[in-house]
Order: sequence, then C-alpha cells, then structure tokens
Amino acid sequence: MQETITWNDFSKIDMRVGTILSVDEFPEARNPSYKITIEFGDEIGIRKSSAQITLKYNKEELIGMQVIAVINFPKKQIANFMSECLILGAVDNSSVILLQPQMKVPNGLKIS
Repeated sequence: MQETITWNDFSKIDMRVGTILSVDEFPEARNPSYKITIEFGDEIGIRKSSAQITLKYNKEELIGMQVIAVINFPKKQIANFMSECLILGAVDNSSVILLQPQMKVPNGLKIS
C-alpha cells in the first residue's frame, strides 16, 4: 500500500483534460512509445508527452481523443525528447489504458 497523502498534497496536483493533436513514433525511447502533442486550451496551451501506449493504441485512433494529464510536473527528458506533462492511465503490467472523460468537455478543464 502507498503512503497516505493529505488533501493539501492532492490539491497540488494539476490534472487537466486535453485533446491529442498529433502522435509520432519514438524509436529512440527505451520502451516502445509515442511522442504525443496535446492541446489544453487557451490558458495552458500545447504540451508534449511521451507515452508507452503502443500495445493498446495505434497512432490514428489517438488523434482527437481527449485524455487526462498532470501538467505541473517539471519537464522530463526522455532520450532526445522533453516531456512536458504526464498522461494518466490504468496500468496492467506493461499495458496502459488511457483515462478519459465520459463525454467531450472543454480543453483545460481541471480534474478535482
């Protein structure tokens, strides 16, 4: 079991809804991954992320999909790519199922 956090700890995590604009192969990554560009609305803008989701998703089906991501982590370099947010998903061994809103919502909407 994980360490218990406080409500104050949780409130520091900025999770937002964004729409995937583009998906590119990422052959330089250690594990099979995509480079993903996500639109988070006018306030936040466009962010990039790397995601190990190649087992369940092809590039074409990801375009236009809304996802939930943490946007206030520091940037992280992965191979020759700078990831600017963390797309959230349910992880089953090496397989990831992306978390999504049940219906279309405005980009940048905060998750709480």
